[in-house]
Amino acid sequence: MEVENILAKNIAAAGDKAAYDACCKRLLANKIILAWIMKSCLEEYKDYDVQTIAEKYIEGDPQISAISVNPDEEQIQGSSTEDVTIQEGTITYDIRFFAIVPISGEFVRLILNCEAQNNFYPGYPLLKRGIFYCSRMISAQYGKEFTDSHYESIRKVYSIWVCLNSPQKRRNTITKYLIKEENLIGTVKEERKNYDLLTVIMICLGRPEDDNYTGILKLLEVLLSSKRKPSEKKKILQEDFSIKMTKQLESEVSIMCNLSEDVEQRGFEKGIAKGISREREENIRSLMKTVNWTVEEAMEALQIPEPEREKYANLLKNK
Repeated sequence: MEVENILAKNIAAAGDKAAYDACCKRLLANKIILAWIMKSCLEEYKDYDVQTIAEKYIEGDPQISAISVNPDEEQIQGSSTEDVTIQEGTITYDIRFFAIVPISGEFVRLILNCEAQNNFYPGYPLLKRGIFYCSRMISAQYGKEFTDSHYESIRKVYSIWVCLNSPQKRRNTITKYLIKEENLIGTVKEERKNYDLLTVIMICLGRPEDDNYTGILKLLEVLLSSKRKPSEKKKILQEDFSIKMTKQLESEVSIMCNLSEDVEQRGFEKGIAKGISREREENIRSLMKTVNWTVEEAMEALQIPEPEREKYANLLKNK
């Protein structure tokens, strides 16, 4: 079965966490899901319906952690999720794509990056990483979107972060960080398009029982949940959000659920094994103390399997 083959391949090649992360990226990269995010979080698309955004305004197919394209070589617009520079190194975006939006009768092109983040506190502020990604998406436009001193052609960029395990104070919140004009002396009015060039959006998912559990926050929680069954996910996505279950999307939803169940089962089995190991260790220690046996005699009496005896002998020796 194809789904099982993909599941087996993901787990074997990358391990449970990597496979789960990759599945999150593929789910988020579906155009209809990105369209929901764009309509809910980007002011340029708030007046358009989701289907129109997905069909007309997202260019090509969003790329997921694709092969890098070195800026010094042939440029392939819209097909790379890596920025490579000699001075700054390489960064890989989860998802990067181009979108267009009609403004004042003409089409304006945007560059968007979407990241799935499991750990809200990875050792640095996520917001600063988002700003860095925006900066790189702007600097990477040189030689692609504009050349020489034609800075008027710089495209606006968005970095959107979907945070799965958010701290309690941030659950079910969406926050936007952007450049704004502020007059210190006097009053001037610059055209917004000349400074409104980068925006970071933090989408922090919560639980159904938390406040603000609605709209895009509910959609993404359902889609990326590791607890819900495939049938429940499909029902909510179809009935509450009118998301048609294409073969690809349905497959990815099933893979996500299968991966979650597999990880949970492995954790359960590891917990049982750990408990058995601890109990055996305590039994060996008890016999050594009360009967004054050697560790070998105690393991023999308890019928500890031969391949495991060295492990217990070392554990007891080091304590």
